[in-house]
Amino acid sequence: MSPTADVKTELAAIRDPRPTARVAELTAILRFSGGLHSIAGRVAVEAELETDPLARRVARDIMELYGVRPELHRVQASGGASGRVGGHYAVRVIDGGETLARQTGLLDARRRPVRGLPNKLTTGARHDLAAVWRGAFLAAGALSDPGRSAALEISCPSGEAAMALVGAGHRLGIAAKAREVRGVPRVVVRDGEAIRVALAEMGATRTAQAWEEQRQRREVRAGVNRLVNFDDANLRRSAQAAVAACARVERALEILGDEVPEHLREAGELRLAHRDASLDELGHHADPPLTKDAVAGRIRRLLAMADKKATQDGIPGTDAAVPEGLED
Repeated sequence: MSPTADVKTELAAIRDPRPTARVAELTAILRFSGGLHSIAGRVAVEAELETDPLARRVARDIMELYGVRPELHRVQASGGASGRVGGHYAVRVIDGGETLARQTGLLDARRRPVRGLPNKLTTGARHDLAAVWRGAFLAAGALSDPGRSAALEISCPSGEAAMALVGAGHRLGIAAKAREVRGVPRVVVRDGEAIRVALAEMGATRTAQAWEEQRQRREVRAGVNRLVNFDDANLRRSAQAAVAACARVERALEILGDEVPEHLREAGELRLAHRDASLDELGHHADPPLTKDAVAGRIRRLLAMADKKATQDGIPGTDAAVPEGLED
């Protein structure tokens, strides 16, 4: 299954026995999956849901909590603006719809639709806030795989609903932000740790653990790849530096000829004999052995002496011998 399906399957199995949590979850589902409609001049409450089990559960909760029997319909769809392919399920309450809308807080006391979320939900206890997020995700949530573009998103019916959900999330410690994507208000969680927190707070603990393990594996793999690339770059730079150093030493010995002091000649010939060796390794090859500072100092004096003579003679110095593209 997809990450979204995994989360929704786990969340749909949660049955919080506390009445306030059940009301909060049901209200969020109704708010984020459809809400209010006017049918033949009457207020109807309708929810459009992705799966038959979730639709039946919502219908059962409406009956148990409010004593209203909803209608259940399968609605065929072929994509388009709704993005639904293969159909969805509608839970509809027409008779008693206005009363249900008032009881759930979708209508205020003046029969006006509530554009955000009922205030009693967003100021409720922690388990009620978690139920709000759970209901909103069941209705309109999506989760992508861990990675650079990982995100937990909930499509919202209005900007006010998005802001209300963000506020409830902050009270739960969920770092969510409200965004508008292609004209649709959304609540988005992008940070990997924040996504794990959001999943856990909603109650999807199993999916949160699996998602976190997958995220960590990807981060470790990405870290290894970065280290490999870093090592490759270092090796490449070291090889280029060795080629450039040897080219300058060869040119220095050519410029100085018989005038080169013997100890400097030995250092230069050591460099040419062990082209890939470090300065420390060159020191061990010397007879008697030298420290790496001593080797570096002798090679530096050899190059300086050769460049000085080249300037006096009006000929190219040691830098001229370095192959194109390897200059400092």
